[in-house]
Amino acid sequence: MEKILVIVGAIVLGLAGLVLLSFLLSWPVYMLWNGCLVGAVDGVHQIDWMTAWGINILFGILFKTTVSKESK
Repeated sequence: MEKILVIVGAIVLGLAGLVLLSFLLSWPVYMLWNGCLVGAVDGVHQIDWMTAWGINILFGILFKTTVSKESK
């Protein structure tokens, strides 16, 4: 029983780490959007951190790079 709790704890800790990392990686999007685009482009409003996180996830899905290893 204790072994199962350790495994579940490791999975939960790993998922929490991934969420934290994704929020940290969305910080540049948040800062650049609010710092550069709001003053430079008419009609662009400030965003919050969750919106920047969503933009980051969306762009990750849309512009995913694929690397193929071709054997020659």
